[in-house]
Amino acid sequence: MATHAGLPRQDARRWPAAAALTALGVVYGDIGTSTLYGLKQAVQASGAPTPDGVMGIVSLILWALLLIVALKYAILILRADNHGEGGIVALLALLEVRQAPCGSWRASLLIVGLIAAALLYGDGVITPAISVLSAVEGLKVDAPGLAPMVVPITIAILVGLFLVQRKGTEFVGNIFGPVMLVWFVAIGLLGLRGVMQTPGILAAISPHYAVAYLVHAGPGIAFAVLGSAFLAVTGAEAMYADMGHFGARTIQLGWFAIVLPALMLNYFGQGGLLLTDPNAVENPFYLLAPRWAHYPMVAFATIATVIASQSIISGAYSLTQQAMQLGFLPRMRVRHTASHEKGQIYIPVVNWLLAAGTLAAVLMFGSSDAFGGAYGIAVSMLMAVTTVLAALVALKWGYNPLMVIAVNGFFLAIELIFVAANMTKLIEGGWFPLLMAGVIAFLMLTWRTGWRLLEHERSKLRQREDEFIAWVLENPPIRLPGAAAIFTAASTGIPLGLTHHLRHNRVLHERVLLIASTSVDAPRGARAAYQASASRCWHHPRHLPFRFHGNTGHNGRAEARLP
Repeated sequence: MATHAGLPRQDARRWPAAAALTALGVVYGDIGTSTLYGLKQAVQASGAPTPDGVMGIVSLILWALLLIVALKYAILILRADNHGEGGIVALLALLEVRQAPCGSWRASLLIVGLIAAALLYGDGVITPAISVLSAVEGLKVDAPGLAPMVVPITIAILVGLFLVQRKGTEFVGNIFGPVMLVWFVAIGLLGLRGVMQTPGILAAISPHYAVAYLVHAGPGIAFAVLGSAFLAVTGAEAMYADMGHFGARTIQLGWFAIVLPALMLNYFGQGGLLLTDPNAVENPFYLLAPRWAHYPMVAFATIATVIASQSIISGAYSLTQQAMQLGFLPRMRVRHTASHEKGQIYIPVVNWLLAAGTLAAVLMFGSSDAFGGAYGIAVSMLMAVTTVLAALVALKWGYNPLMVIAVNGFFLAIELIFVAANMTKLIEGGWFPLLMAGVIAFLMLTWRTGWRLLEHERSKLRQREDEFIAWVLENPPIRLPGAAAIFTAASTGIPLGLTHHLRHNRVLHERVLLIASTSVDAPRGARAAYQASASRCWHHPRHLPFRFHGNTGHNGRAEARLP
C-alpha cells in the first residue's frame, strides 16, 4: 500500500487491536446491523420462502460480502488514499480534476464525482432512519400493540444521536466500540446456534446456489431479490469514506478479524432457521434468538443501529471538509475534536442538516419496509462510480492497463447489475436519495462556478505588487508605526481591501505583511518564503499544515496553533 506523509497517526500511537476496537463503533455499525433487515427483505422479495430460494439468497449475500466488501473495498480500494483521506473527493483530488482544462475528459469527471459524493449525503439521511427503525420494530414481534410507538421512539433516539456528535468521533468510538464488539460476538453466536440446528445451510458457501437461483427465478423476481440482497453490503462505502479517521490497516483488521466472520455466521444462522421454519420470514433475526432474549435483543439492536448511523455521519463530515478544501462548498465551522488525529472533526451545520433530513425521512416513510425502496439505489451508484474513478487512479499510478481493466471491469459489471436491480425501486422511494443528491450536486457546482467567476473579476481589479509600490512612492501616505498583517485568498496581487483602505484613508503601516493561506494535507508545512520590497511590504505565500501544539481548549477540543 502506498504511504503518504499525511497518513493518520492513530495506528502508530495505539495498539492495532485498540484502534480496531474504536473503529468498530464508527466504521462498521451500518454493515453490522444489516443483518436486521437484509436477508428478511431479500427472502420476502422472492415470495414464499423455499429451500432452494433460501440457499440461493444466503449464497448471494455471502458472495456479495466477499467480493464487494472484502476484496474490492478492504483489499483494493483502501490503497487509493489521498494523504490518508478516502472517499470520492479523495479520488477526485488524486485525479487532479480541479487543475484539468475546461472541456477535457478529466474535467467531465468532476461532475460525475460530485454527483457520487452527493449520493453519500443522501445515504447519510437514509441510513440512520432505516437502521434505528428496523431495530425498534422488533418490539412488534412480541407486542404488536406497541406499533404506534415505533416512530416516536425512533425520533427520540435519533435526536439523541445527533446531539452527541459534538463530543467527537473518538469519544463516540470509545463508547460505541466495545458495544459493537459485543454486538458482533452476539450475532455470531446466534448464527452459530442456527447453523448447529441446521448444518446443511453451510452448503450455501458454494456460489453455484446463488447463480442457479437467479437463473431459474425469472428476471422479475431475480431483480427484486438482487435489489433487496444489496442491503446486506450497504455500509461498505463507509470503510473508504472513514479511512481518514482511523487508517487503512485498522479498518482491515476490524473487518477480517471480527466483522466478516460474525456476519457470515449470522446470515447462515438465519438461513438455517428459514429452512426449518419458513414462517420465521416475518423477522428471522429476532426469531433466531431464544424467546426470553427477544426484548434484550431489541434494546441491544437499537443501541447497535444508533452506532450504525455513526459511520455515515462521520463520512459526511470528512466529505464536507474535503469538498471545502477543494472549493466545492463554502467554508463552514469545523471543530477538530482530537489533538492527535486530523480526520476526527465535527461540522455543526452538516450535523443538523443531516438530522433534519433524517427526521423528515422517518416521518415520511414510517417503516423499515417502506425504506427498503429508498435504500440501496444511492449506495449502488456510489459504488459503481468509485470503481470507475479508482480504475483511473490505478492507471495514473502506472498499474498494468489490462489488469486494471480486468479487475475493475469485473467489479463494475457486478455493481451495474445491482444498480439496475435497485432502479426497479425508483418509484417506491428510490427517488428520495436521488433527489437529495441532485440538489446537493447542483449546489456544489453552482458554488464552484460562482467562486471562479468572482475570483476572475477580482483578479482584474487587483493591482500588481510593482504597481502598488510605485503608487505608494509617488503619493506617500501617512505612515503609522508598527506592522499590519493582511490575509488574502490570492497568492499574487494586492488585496482589494488594502487598496481601498489606502485610497480612502490615505494611511499605511510602516510594515505590511500580505499572507496568502493555502490548506495542504501535510503534517508539516514548508518554510515560509518572504518577498520584500523597497517600501517594506512583504508578500508571504504560506501553506498552513494541520499541526497542533500540546495544549487543548477548556472543552477538551484541541486548539490549532500556527507553528
